[in-house]
Amino acid sequence: MNEEMKPYLAATYFFNADDLSLRAFVDELQIPENSSPLEKAILLYYEVRDRFLYDPFNIRIEGENLRATQLLKDGRGHCIDKAAFFISACRSIGVPARLGLAKVKNHMGTAKLEKLIQSDVLVPHGYAEVYLNGKWLKCTPAFNRSLCEKLGVAPLEFNGEEDSVFQAFDREEGGFMEYLEDYGSFDDLPLEFIITLLQKNYPHLFDEAGAFLLSGGTLPR
Repeated sequence: MNEEMKPYLAATYFFNADDLSLRAFVDELQIPENSSPLEKAILLYYEVRDRFLYDPFNIRIEGENLRATQLLKDGRGHCIDKAAFFISACRSIGVPARLGLAKVKNHMGTAKLEKLIQSDVLVPHGYAEVYLNGKWLKCTPAFNRSLCEKLGVAPLEFNGEEDSVFQAFDREEGGFMEYLEDYGSFDDLPLEFIITLLQKNYPHLFDEAGAFLLSGGTLPR
């Protein structure tokens, strides 16, 4: 792998690919040694997508709680949590991976969440990018199959050859999610940028001094 890929293979504070609990998770999958990077990435994608529940209320901005392996402790997480774990797992087996952030408009009918954040725009939405067969591919392991079935939406599949981010329609052909703005790609979790986006889009979640108002960093369900 050339020098350009090194940042996307490195263990970092947030993408702690060298953590023993993460390595144990990967070892449990018993991925055949002769598997290609594409086969490994696909297997990890489905494990992360469906083993861990998507929880959009689990919003935290404390650094320790945003490390990838926190997902193993919680068993659930929002889109950035699950993307971070997938990225770290990919790096642990030699597949370059990085984080993508975007602004999206939610059409899922999550009225309770929209009431709390006072908007149907979700910022930032996180997805993963993996480098396979000479190109970067986007994928979103956030929405577990059981949740999608409950919402009447087909779960996002990933074949390792095409981007997998646009979960556009439900079974009645209604809109599901619309991407409004792409903030780019990051080799580690850009915490300060994420906090800035939250402050800009949801100022009511912060006090005048800029402190996050949610107890424990989690939205009340």
